[in-house]
Amino acid sequence: MNKIGCRMIVPLLLGFAAWLSHGPAHAQPPAATSTVGTLQVERHGDHGRPVILIPGLEGGPWVWERTIAALQKDHVVYAVTLAGFDGVPAPAGGGSLFDRADVSLKQLIEQQRIDKPVLVGHSLGGTLALRFAGEHPQMISGVVAVDGLPIFPGMERMGMDQRKAMAARIRQQMGALSPAQFAAQALAYMQHVGVIDPQLAARYAPMNTRSDIKASARYMAEDMLADYRPLLKSANVPILEISPYNAPDFIQSPTAMSEARKTAYYESLLAGAPQASVVSISPSRHFVMLDQPAKFQRTLEGFLASLGNQP
Repeated sequence: MNKIGCRMIVPLLLGFAAWLSHGPAHAQPPAATSTVGTLQVERHGDHGRPVILIPGLEGGPWVWERTIAALQKDHVVYAVTLAGFDGVPAPAGGGSLFDRADVSLKQLIEQQRIDKPVLVGHSLGGTLALRFAGEHPQMISGVVAVDGLPIFPGMERMGMDQRKAMAARIRQQMGALSPAQFAAQALAYMQHVGVIDPQLAARYAPMNTRSDIKASARYMAEDMLADYRPLLKSANVPILEISPYNAPDFIQSPTAMSEARKTAYYESLLAGAPQASVVSISPSRHFVMLDQPAKFQRTLEGFLASLGNQP
């Protein structure tokens, strides 16, 4: 999914502490960095169940800094960056960026002979992970989608013509941003939707601006048009959806809803998946791993442990 996450579609279109006090946990430098298709790939760790980390819109390995540091002790971790994000050159040519990312993930698993990895995707990366599970379930052990859904929240209530028009408008508007406007939007997003702590917002917003503006606009438009719910019936692997919830964000209309109601909404979007479950982490916003690193890590490691030694 995109960076919208815990908000619904209307707030998106209307407006385009403790963690810091302990200091960030740093992952070791990657053992290897390579390019596979449209992906840049960092590998961390040398043993254990493999995990592939997929960031969301404008993200990079910085999204998973603490996750990598924790997982690399007992897992081989592949932190990928999509072309056009976090300083990786934008993809050349036309065609669907989502299609190319899917093909590249398949190439990564095949070329590096990764044995049944778990895909962990944030936002748009979670959407790609769910798509992959529907198309290639035999290649993976499971999926953790962090506020990434098979369809953009709210779009399931719109007709295709309306969705196409909205996606085209967003692509044009985003693609026309100047670097200064892009940076201002990134900061506003992180302050109001991305994270709760203003210091975290100020720290991480500049990292989003390392991405290519026009590529970000293309990914965003594709995300708004995608509907992978029909694929979920084939996604016969364990799937965990992590739903962030920050009560003050859901007090007033049009986003007013309880934590239980938001969880139920996410469950409805994943209803076609045979082995899907949803867990809420609060208080947190879209970047759950930044707002609640300890809760997020416990949830992730609990899911990995639940898979046991089965491939």
